Amino acid sequence: MAKEKDTGRKLVAQNKKARHDYLILDTYECGLVLTGTEVKSLRQGRASLADGFVQIDDHEAWLHNVHVPEYTQGTWTNHSARRKRKLLMHRVEIDKLEQKSNESGHTIVPLALYFKGGRAKIEIALAKGKKEYDKRQTLREKQDRRETDRAVSAVRRRQRASSV
Repeated sequence: MAKEKDTGRKLVAQNKKARHDYLILDTYECGLVLTGTEVKSLRQGRASLADGFVQIDDHEAWLHNVHVPEYTQGTWTNHSARRKRKLLMHRVEIDKLEQKSNESGHTIVPLALYFKGGRAKIEIALAKGKKEYDKRQTLREKQDRRETDRAVSAVRRRQRASSV
């Protein structure tokens, strides 16, 4: 009996700072070209997307500055920790990203690295840099939303307690 592949999404690394520093315009899911020791290191849940960015050279998308540490049980075949990695995307998507990223203030940043169906995937986003006042406004809105949620839940708790 054939065993079905796991279709769940196992998160390896996430770039929370990107959502704070950039306004996310559009997201894409891409495959990665990896070596064997990189996959083994990722399966251990070790990676950092903090300084990563995507650059398009000669109609190919490349992921730069993503840190995948060397596999501890690897030998001389181990990979370089910060090498550039090719992204697997459709030509139409790459062309669209290249056109939009050439506009002023736009960049392509990695948001999450995960396994889906046994394959390593990365979620990248076309983003525009936020100004300092935009970041403060976003934090203020988040805090206001949190306070209103707390107030609503407190009222509901009081209503449930009084009805019992």
